[in-house]
Amino acid sequence: MDEFVIRPFQPEDQAAVKNLILNGLVEHWGSLDMTKNPDLNDIANTYANAIFLVACCRGVIIATGACVPCMEKQAEIKRMSVHKDWRRNGLGTRILQELLTRARKAGFERIILETTETWTEVVAFYQGAGFQVTHYRDGDVYFALELN
Repeated sequence: MDEFVIRPFQPEDQAAVKNLILNGLVEHWGSLDMTKNPDLNDIANTYANAIFLVACCRGVIIATGACVPCMEKQAEIKRMSVHKDWRRNGLGTRILQELLTRARKAGFERIILETTETWTEVVAFYQGAGFQVTHYRDGDVYFALELN
């Protein structure tokens, strides 16, 4: 595969990032409830205090991920998405590792996240990255990773 570059989100990425994330959700769910994704209508403002990264190949955005402060010393991974043609080649791992590196540098000590319990490949991805399951609720699984 071609090389890619990971960089911070820029406002001009808005449409491409929103489409990438929503298309990924449709792939998982088969349909889309737009009322559950209002944060994607203005990513620059919604994630102004977050670390929001995109991966690009030949000028096309192919992956995203965000690390959002939620408490002192704690942040949450959100909006991890990789274009279907780029999955299974380490791109998701590279985005996640870059988010964790930047989170450490920003002083965060604990990273949390949640995903759908039945998305076994996604659950395995986060467990493979060192995240530990903390609990299950309403069909979701919750994880934490201590940044030491």
